[in-house]
Amino acid sequence: MYPFFYRPMFEVVEDGWSSFLLEQEFEHLSSVTNEWRLSCVNKEFSVCPSYPPVVIVPKSIDDDALRKVALFRHGGRFPVLSYYHKKNGMAMMRSSQPLTGTNGRRCKEDEKLINATLRSGRRGFVIDTRPLAVAQQARAKGGGFEQEVHYPQWRRIHKYIERFNILQESFIKLVEACNDQSHNMDRWLSKLEASNWLTHIKELLTAACLAAQCIDREGASVLVHGSEGTDSTLQVTSLAQIILDPRCRTINGFEALVVREWLQAGHPFQQRCAQSAYSNSKQKWEAPVFLLFLECVWQIHRQFPCSFEFNEQFLIMLFEHAYASQFGTFLGNNENERAKLKLPQKTMSLWSWVNRPEELSRFQNPLYEANSLVIWPSVAPQSLQLWEGVFLRWNRPSKFLEEAEEERINIIRYNKELQAKVNALRRQLAELETEEDAREEVEVP
Repeated sequence: MYPFFYRPMFEVVEDGWSSFLLEQEFEHLSSVTNEWRLSCVNKEFSVCPSYPPVVIVPKSIDDDALRKVALFRHGGRFPVLSYYHKKNGMAMMRSSQPLTGTNGRRCKEDEKLINATLRSGRRGFVIDTRPLAVAQQARAKGGGFEQEVHYPQWRRIHKYIERFNILQESFIKLVEACNDQSHNMDRWLSKLEASNWLTHIKELLTAACLAAQCIDREGASVLVHGSEGTDSTLQVTSLAQIILDPRCRTINGFEALVVREWLQAGHPFQQRCAQSAYSNSKQKWEAPVFLLFLECVWQIHRQFPCSFEFNEQFLIMLFEHAYASQFGTFLGNNENERAKLKLPQKTMSLWSWVNRPEELSRFQNPLYEANSLVIWPSVAPQSLQLWEGVFLRWNRPSKFLEEAEEERINIIRYNKELQAKVNALRRQLAELETEEDAREEVEVP
């Protein structure tokens, strides 16, 4: 594999493999709350093979309890902290489905774990990314959902997001529509509608807005899960953070989000991005789960163009490297596999290249102005568009778009220069007025 043989032609200033450690995230968290702790219960990947060695859990829950909860959750993916909302102290956790089965099996340690995130007298929300019928059918296979009798303080909401195999079928239809050379408008619109791609975007954004609304407006903690907790769960938790947390809209914050909520959280990149996105031969486990997340970010970016530090090219770059890259960042399905492959020792991190000043300048949004507010994207069908930068990238002339973008950057730069001159002149004027007032006071007999 190429990443193992690639030797960078640039000076490595930053080790990207150690740039976004969970210990650093916890340090940031512990400066605002002492209700959480770092657990090394999964140090040897023995409790959950798809979790990282270190996770953040409620302080009141010990490691023995975590081991018991892991046995009660699919694949050992017990509830862990995904996001802490500083504004009101609410938390968003993620996990896999509980293994209740047909006999209604329960786990008191699991109940205690998720109840530990609740404030006194407050309710929480479980957002299940499966339809109710599918969740009920899962019980026959040993899976299931949180039953109200055992989780009375939690309200369960089913917000259906299609599974990865359906997304893959939709993606194939979309690529086929985009490559249609017939130039027939009815045919194009019919194929686009038949792909259901924009419908998947709407469903995902709606679920993310719901999670964000529960946390910010309802003042409630949230637990998000589907079946395995490695696809739709991560889409919802990461998009909710884009909506809620201004830090995630910066370049560094978004990189940390991708590492924390996708790479460390165990999204199976090796399976989902096995072939080129445009390849005709598709493998069984392949699906554009990460691409759909990036497109949803682009949709929000388009609605709030001044609230993101990065530009569209940054998102396209991540999409490209997830499928084919000289860097080892997206290799493997989880941290366990990356450790066995010794990727930090044998390959270069994508972040080591991206975060060099000369590269960062290509990905910076000239319109960016820090916005500390929560941003609520519209999910109305009229507000959603096809991501031309990815799906029609070969169909549109790039020369004129690049020229227009360069002209826009020059206008913004010139505007900032004029604004700086205006501010300087205002300061000079204020100084002159102060001096004039002081002279008049001296001259008064």
